[in-house]
Amino acid sequence: MNRADLQQLSNARIREAKILLAAGEYSGAYYLAGYAVECALKSCYAKSIKRYDFPDKAVTKVFIHSLKDLTKVANVDSELDLAIKADSQLETNWVLVRVWSEQSRYAIWTREDAAALVQAIISRKGGVLPWIRQRW
Repeated sequence: MNRADLQQLSNARIREAKILLAAGEYSGAYYLAGYAVECALKSCYAKSIKRYDFPDKAVTKVFIHSLKDLTKVANVDSELDLAIKADSQLETNWVLVRVWSEQSRYAIWTREDAAALVQAIISRKGGVLPWIRQRW
């Protein structure tokens, strides 16, 4: 797996989340939308290591699912902190997105929950995924 693979996965997961949201499958949409952000942050990490390859499982620091912790591993946490101070919409969106976890797959999410998460991730103004894509 490499940086380009992670970028493709991120793009695929957000597309799938939109499809599920439109189809009324809110829990799946919620989970996959957050997973798109996880893959995007892991792509930022991959950018910083050997020839953009993702490490094997022996390098455990990146095999986490906490989006907040992944910003640190990907070395974008300081930049994100500055960006959210300058952009209140990004701050609002990040507050919503950062609470996602892999445990989200075991919850039942409403249309409102899923739509809010997807919008916070994809929004052109202050969206989390467009911000990450500028750094991956």
